[in-house]
Amino acid sequence: MTISLIDLRATLSHKQSLCIPQFSLAPHEHWAVIGGNGSGKSALAALFSGDLEIIEGSMEGLCKKVVHVVSFEEQQALIKREQERDESDILDVVWQGTPVIEILQEVSRDQEAIDRWVDLFNLNAVLQKGFRKLSTGETRKVILIRALLSECDLLVLDEPFDGLDIQSQQHLKALLDDLKSNGQQMLLILNRLDEVPSWVTHLGFLHNLHLTLQGEKDAILQHDSVKALMHFSDKTFTLPAKDPCVTHLDLPEVQPLVSLIDGRVAYTDRLIFEALNWRIEQGEHWAVLGPNGCGKSTLLNLISGDHPQCYANNLRVFGIKRGSGESIWDIKQHIGIISASLQWQYKASTNVLSTVVSGLFDTIGLYNKVDEHQKNIALQWLTQVGLEKKANLPLHQLSFGEQRLVLICRAMIKQPALLILDEPCQGLDEANRHLVLGFIALLAKQKDTSLLYVTHHASDLIPCFNKRLICTDVSEEKGSIWQTTHING
Repeated sequence: MTISLIDLRATLSHKQSLCIPQFSLAPHEHWAVIGGNGSGKSALAALFSGDLEIIEGSMEGLCKKVVHVVSFEEQQALIKREQERDESDILDVVWQGTPVIEILQEVSRDQEAIDRWVDLFNLNAVLQKGFRKLSTGETRKVILIRALLSECDLLVLDEPFDGLDIQSQQHLKALLDDLKSNGQQMLLILNRLDEVPSWVTHLGFLHNLHLTLQGEKDAILQHDSVKALMHFSDKTFTLPAKDPCVTHLDLPEVQPLVSLIDGRVAYTDRLIFEALNWRIEQGEHWAVLGPNGCGKSTLLNLISGDHPQCYANNLRVFGIKRGSGESIWDIKQHIGIISASLQWQYKASTNVLSTVVSGLFDTIGLYNKVDEHQKNIALQWLTQVGLEKKANLPLHQLSFGEQRLVLICRAMIKQPALLILDEPCQGLDEANRHLVLGFIALLAKQKDTSLLYVTHHASDLIPCFNKRLICTDVSEEKGSIWQTTHING
């Protein structure tokens, strides 16, 4: 049955509405929808999931269909549900979270199917682990498996490849090929054109919350509006001024920024890594690479002080021995960070401008008196990413990709001694990815900032990251095995 959207309008806020004059998904057609950040792609996914109310027009053919949506929003909703179930403070017992196997069994009791998908996505080792304890990539895999277990009529995949390691991306591509061959009706919603499968026959193009173009793929890709989405300006970007109130890190030249000796992180049921020795010198820029669940984010959280086992390790950050009575703020004042977990956790009811300014004070929300020049610096950052007109909007009203841009500005506003970038381009369209990589390259040239960078996309590994910490193997007995390497050139 064909699904048709006719003269449809759905309200996102009192000033914003998603408008779709006409859109049809026929069973013999294979559709993907593209568009920039804030164009309405995730709103379209919410429309199909029933989470966005239709104000005008109609959606025909969907009432008899079972729809399952994979999206960042669904991922966030499950994480929020886990947080709400946590009664550790009341019961005085640490709750480990809902086991992954139970999260999957909520959708299906077909154990054979569960085992098949779990094997494909290499999640056997975490089936009894609490969902909230998974890495971002692992939670993404769980969301995908839930969708595959649902045996739905229409599968809506909003950025399905984001957060997945290279091997899992390849598995998912092959899986989508098989689903298409077996007649599964799908709608893909994508930022990266290189992720559009070859078998997609039709494209829709969203811009400013309007479905402005739709038709056969080759014709849409030749349209000027779509080409403009892919056009990257050659203008030279400059970093906004640095706040003079930001404390400068004063270390002897021979003192490393970070020194970890025989690093070890382990839980009662799982060894993450051990015997890890890593030294980050001033001015070095490192890429941390490896599969989902190998401990990349754990390692970065160890350095930032956001992992409790940092105090059980022989770890020095900015020359300060962790656990020596130091204030956490002595370290955080010299660190900027962007990660998926930070985006999930940033629940403060602040507007966009205040969110960026909060990076100067290392707080979730803004509780400090702010000078006018600090607001101006934050506005300069928002102008660079094209969000200055949304400075006074609540952060939660922005799309996932726009929120990511705001939090990147928050991380960079201090131009800190150490900038931790954990998959910073996740959720970004091609133009904004190019923009953010440009800013990273500029910061890399600054002698005062060193970078730690996690990505699963080879195209995002820009030349400044000539130092690599790579996970070469993962086993239950030894945890993750790491090696360092230097890329010449």
